[in-house]
Amino acid sequence: MAEHQVSEDFPRLADPFRRELLAHCYRMLGSVHDAEDLVQETYLRAWRAYEKFEGRSSMRTWLHRIATNTCLDALESRARRPLPTGLGAPSADPGDELVERREVPWLEPVPDALVGAAGADPASVVTGRESIRLAFVAALQHLPPKQRAVLLLREVLKWRAAEVAELLDTSVASVNSALQRARAQLRQTAPTEDTVVEPTAAEQRELLDRYVAAFEVKDVAEIVKLFSQEAVWEMPPFTGWYQGPAVIGELIDTRCPGGPGDMRLVATRMNGQPAFGLYMRGEDGTYRPFHLQVLTLTGAGVSHVAAFFGPKLFAIAGLPEYLPARPTD
Repeated sequence: MAEHQVSEDFPRLADPFRRELLAHCYRMLGSVHDAEDLVQETYLRAWRAYEKFEGRSSMRTWLHRIATNTCLDALESRARRPLPTGLGAPSADPGDELVERREVPWLEPVPDALVGAAGADPASVVTGRESIRLAFVAALQHLPPKQRAVLLLREVLKWRAAEVAELLDTSVASVNSALQRARAQLRQTAPTEDTVVEPTAAEQRELLDRYVAAFEVKDVAEIVKLFSQEAVWEMPPFTGWYQGPAVIGELIDTRCPGGPGDMRLVATRMNGQPAFGLYMRGEDGTYRPFHLQVLTLTGAGVSHVAAFFGPKLFAIAGLPEYLPARPTD
């Protein structure tokens, strides 16, 4: 194949799969930043090998093969990415000292828009969102890399066992065994389908409207009412995690530096879930990024909040760098 034809054909054929490849690499690595780098590496490897692509599989399958191998290579030298709940410690007391560990490679959230979970057709939305939910991706990080790959290829991408065996240079029996072990591990660490059933769209809107209103005036009593009985709050890079509405309320009351009117929330979508960029008012009245909250909703209320600190996530989520002071300020 002539080099100029490769240059012309490859982007046209390969670019449509960029978002799903990013989703695949994100599930494997647990980091949107790492995933973006590995997608670039995938396309570089694919472009170099395109002359040898014989079309025995689809372009999608071929690119996912390359992406999976790229991720497995990367995972040889990288630690898993946990959330605080995955460190093995019991829930913390709000009065305990906050321990910050920025050296830990924490799990990161991913914007829906980057991985195609927003605006997809109805048939694929459920599968897409379920496969990038924060709890699912966090559970994946507990699996060894090859088990992680087997589960994603078989359960999410729906590859046949023989295709996975060929990719991993192993037997079908080994693939099936790895899948069984991965499923067993996920049953221990991931929520069941029943626990992630969301309220109706109208109920979600009402719950989220109440959530925003309560936070922006720091109405702790109202915030407590919005959490389910077993709700969890965690906030990497701080290692503690907190369970129960009263405990979460005390944490917000005593540890959140903002007072009534000091916080503003801007809605977005992360990991197929409602999310908010929380901005804190400075001395000049300008609101600047404080943390990015990803919420899990159930019929009983907000069941989980992961609050990620770091302004770089605001940029990836497409949120503004700051919010101007309000006229009343």
